[in-house]
Amino acid sequence: MRHFFAVLLVSLSAAVHAAPPDAAFEDMDALLVEKGLMARLGDQFQSARHSVGDQASSLVINAMAFLGVPYKYGGNTVETGFDCSGFVRAVYEQSIGKILPRRSDEQAAATQEIDRSELKPGDLVFFNTMRRAFSHVGIYVGEGKFIHSPRAGSHVRMEDMRMSYWSTRFNGARRVVPVADGTAGSSRTP
Repeated sequence: MRHFFAVLLVSLSAAVHAAPPDAAFEDMDALLVEKGLMARLGDQFQSARHSVGDQASSLVINAMAFLGVPYKYGGNTVETGFDCSGFVRAVYEQSIGKILPRRSDEQAAATQEIDRSELKPGDLVFFNTMRRAFSHVGIYVGEGKFIHSPRAGSHVRMEDMRMSYWSTRFNGARRVVPVADGTAGSSRTP
């Protein structure tokens, strides 16, 4: 059932991009309310939707569409499940066409370091969960929360970075830098 909703939300978010921004959000809101998902996504969805630019908002909405997808070491699709870096990579590729490196430490190296106080929805947050820097990554959604694929036996979920576990393991924030023309660009070859 979770997979159905994740696929449904991804499909709808892709279709919604063609509609005017306000109409797109109204349609998405109506569907989420109808399916009982608005309460599940909570205030973070509303906050992210209203407080960030279209690109970051789209990215966060797409990330939320994967809530409930199971963790799978080395996984990088809805069908196989996701590990942390596979989840981040899939969200960025599907949302803005940016292909990030596969491993979390490589993602940290390929992105711009920012201060924790500069975090905006769509930025990457890194944690030391395996006694090495940048061993875990997630996507910041605002209000101290992030979405990630945490570990075996779990699923993509949203958590608060201020919780003791995450706070003590926080290892840095990074921003995916747009290419020179002002867009996020694609690393894909034509």
